[in-house]
This record gives sequence, structure tokens and C-alpha cells, in this order.
Amino acid sequence: MVFFFTGRDPRYLMYMGADKEENEHLIRWGWPEDVWFHVDKHSSAHVYIRLLEGQTTLDDIPEEVIEDCAQMTKLNSIEGCKLNDVQIVYTMWSNLKKTGDMNTGQVGFHNRSGCRFTQVKRRRNEITNLLNKTKREEFPDLQQLREARDRAEIQVRKKVAAVQRLGDKAQRLESDKEKDIKNYTGVFEDEKMQSNSVILEKLKLTGKSDVQACRDMEDDFM
Repeated sequence: MVFFFTGRDPRYLMYMGADKEENEHLIRWGWPEDVWFHVDKHSSAHVYIRLLEGQTTLDDIPEEVIEDCAQMTKLNSIEGCKLNDVQIVYTMWSNLKKTGDMNTGQVGFHNRSGCRFTQVKRRRNEITNLLNKTKREEFPDLQQLREARDRAEIQVRKKVAAVQRLGDKAQRLESDKEKDIKNYTGVFEDEKMQSNSVILEKLKLTGKSDVQACRDMEDDFM
């Protein structure tokens, strides 16, 4: 079972696992655009938000969304909920590291430098009450949702690649056209173009008869 919440910015999907077993599923089938929150150095719920389309880093998250997640994380920590000045760690889902020797629901990090921290001085009931009012329980098939997301991403990439190929082809055709134009630029220059009558007159000035001049024109042409 997964709990879903709507925070002060309803554009963001916020959710957490109901227990450590569900946390295992969330760790395994999270999305690359998911951000994970946890009370640092204490047990707590695993709270997630999903970045919006076009967002890729922790810097893209508004401060009030971070605060909502931090408050919810503190609230759902047996030890953390009783303390002031609780530190919350958050990082991208892709930075979570799970190894076979870890307990159920336990997780580490690939790179500690990829983590951010925020301090919760005290619980703000106006925030946690608002979040809990929006709480809903669902039983999503996390694996199916992740696989559907990956298939959709592959289709988008294929379409982008196809558009890129068409653009490259059009660019090559335009380049070839420009080359052809350059190659034939000198062929039809005005000073090099002469009518047959002008050429005939020039040949007649050399003393050749009309018949001989015409024959010379034909020889030049051939």
C-alpha cells in the first residue's frame, strides 16, 4: 500500500510507503525523476516527490515543496517526530544504493555528495494537517507503472530521433543545392553569353562566307 498526498503545490506528486516492505518496492521501482526524503541518522518513512516534466535536478524543487516533504518525513519518524532541529536528507532516486546485505527498507547512497540536507526546527501543524487531509491509500502495481513509463520514454526518443534524421536530410539537400548553384554560377554570366547572330557576324568579319561561318559555328558547338 502507498500513501499519496497533495501539498501546497498540487503539481507535485508526493507519496510514501506504508511500511518497510512497501519501501523495498518503492526503492526498486522508483522513477529517475523521483526525489527521496528521509530523516538523517534516524528511522523514518521514505517520502518521495516526482519532478515535473522538464525538471532534472534538486535545484528545480521549490522551497515550499521541500518543506512539505521534510515536515511529512519528520512527522513519520518515531524518534524524529519528538525532536526539534531534525535534519532531513534528500536525493535523487537514482542515487539510492541497495545491496543484498542490507535489511528490508534499508538503503545507502552511490554518492554522498549527491545528497542535500534541510533542517526542520519544529513541526508545523498547519502544514502536516493540510497534508494529512489529502491522504489517500492506493495499491499501485509499481513494476507495471515503471515499465509503462520506460516504454513511453523509448517511443518519445524514437520520434525525436526520426525528426532529427529528417532535419539532417533536409540540411544535406540544401547544402547540395547550394553547391550546385555555385558550380553553375559562371556558366550563364552575361559577358560570356552571346547569341548565334552575334557569333555569325564575328565569323563573317574574318572574311568567311555565310556558309563557311555557319559550318564553323556547328563545329564549335559539337
